[in-house]
Amino acid sequence: MHYLSKLQDTVIQCWDKTAVCNYRGESFSFGELATNIEKFHIFFDKAGLHEGDKVAVCAKNSARWAVSFLAANTYGTVTVPILADFLPDAIAGLVSHSDSRALFTDEETWNAMDKSALGGLLFVINVTDFTLLHSSDRKIRAAYDSIPESMQSKYPMGFGRGNVSYPVEKPGDLAVINYTSGTTSAPKGVMLSFANISASVSYGIKRLYVDSSDSVVSMLPMGHIYGLVFEFLYPLCHGASVCFFGKTPSPTLLLKAMADVKPYMVVSVPLVMEKIFKTSIKPLLSRGYMKLLTHLPIIRHFVFRKIGRGLINAFGGRVRIFIMGGAALNPEVENCFRHIKLPYMVGYGMTEAAPLLAYEEPGKYVPGSCGKAVDCTDIRIDSDDPQHIAGEIQAKGDNICSGYYKNPEATEAAFTDDGYLRTGDLGIMDADGNIFIKGRSKNMILTANGQNIYPEEVEAVINSQEFVAESVVLDRASKLVALIYLDAEAIRKANLDDESIADIPEKVRLDTNRLMPPFSRIAKVEVVLAPFEKTPKFSIKRFLYK
Repeated sequence: MHYLSKLQDTVIQCWDKTAVCNYRGESFSFGELATNIEKFHIFFDKAGLHEGDKVAVCAKNSARWAVSFLAANTYGTVTVPILADFLPDAIAGLVSHSDSRALFTDEETWNAMDKSALGGLLFVINVTDFTLLHSSDRKIRAAYDSIPESMQSKYPMGFGRGNVSYPVEKPGDLAVINYTSGTTSAPKGVMLSFANISASVSYGIKRLYVDSSDSVVSMLPMGHIYGLVFEFLYPLCHGASVCFFGKTPSPTLLLKAMADVKPYMVVSVPLVMEKIFKTSIKPLLSRGYMKLLTHLPIIRHFVFRKIGRGLINAFGGRVRIFIMGGAALNPEVENCFRHIKLPYMVGYGMTEAAPLLAYEEPGKYVPGSCGKAVDCTDIRIDSDDPQHIAGEIQAKGDNICSGYYKNPEATEAAFTDDGYLRTGDLGIMDADGNIFIKGRSKNMILTANGQNIYPEEVEAVINSQEFVAESVVLDRASKLVALIYLDAEAIRKANLDDESIADIPEKVRLDTNRLMPPFSRIAKVEVVLAPFEKTPKFSIKRFLYK
């Protein structure tokens, strides 16, 4: 199934239903979405934009971002979504590197960009109100100004359901170039075809049931493929309404929005759900009477069930699944989620896989794993004993990218001789196909006596400590050192004095080491004064803390 074919059918069937909206703001029905797309198609043609040309979209999430992306995507051009959090010079560099001929952005970003490298742009559209910010010549300005007349001339009876038609003839063509910063390298443009994205959208529709009565809140950046596919394209193609936040909301506003929108699905990163656990669920379970109730065999079932129902109600009451990805879930948090029967799972993916590699339904999900390989992908572990000895996770399938734009060296290095993508992640796979990630191959620490240490596993133990918000474990002079960022809110609630706060690092070290084998024990714990810098996927940029 080509996702544009599915989108075309959905637009026709759901014409008057809300397609995309801003929370407490502007909205577009499927019909209005299609009409705006057609207006841009007419303009693109008159402006000299051709099939296969690149169109960059760089702005914060919004309903008009969605219109902009789809206008380019359904015209046969290659869409280049760029994260709005990148610095203006970096954005200009990516627009130039991608050979983009058009740009959708906001006025502030455009004014801050260095224009010297952007001579190839035909035009720049303001995502905020669809005004023209820049045109390379008068003909393009005239084409823009004449959009209403051109639309009237082409559709004298008005644009309607019968006029909607999107190209689906060339699924192998390049659809998206997605730049990702990664944690240890400069950005690379991942080349994803219409077929790659269609494989992921089809899988979502098949395994994550959604219909036109559903809504979803989009929190992840649309400039990243995770949010783009699973919070936007897949639900939209099946008729769900997508509600956007322009920026990351406060916890209070987030829950208010969830109560208003009532999403059927919450896509997040473990960090968000772990914070909810630490601030809401853990304090409740720590109360004396709750400890007693949760130790009574018959009553504990009802107590945990009520807590789980309360959490679902806090997210609007209609959530059928909580999907997390980008990192492992803290074992303490996962244990609690199992007890309260939360319908959750932790998936696995990467930009190069558009983005999903592994998933499993909550009822079949094995705790600690990241699910099983999605049905459009073959996954193998590069190990002599894949069930017990970690090896690189490698993947091949319909959703896997063709490589990196204008970077043949990186493309060659990314694939094995028989065409499997080298993920750079280490893991094992049990006899039932459940995948367990041990860590990044670049992060693995090899001790002098040949032991493999996966810092992510040690960090999971550290992060479960009472006053730790997040951590990074490093190898310094053959000794493990943990950097920790303290949870200021937890410290405030506990009313700790300066001496007690000063004792936290050593307590963390001792408590962690009691749970670790001798070769994985921490020699020193240091406190950092600011949250660790992260990628858009909320992975910590480890290379900054070596």
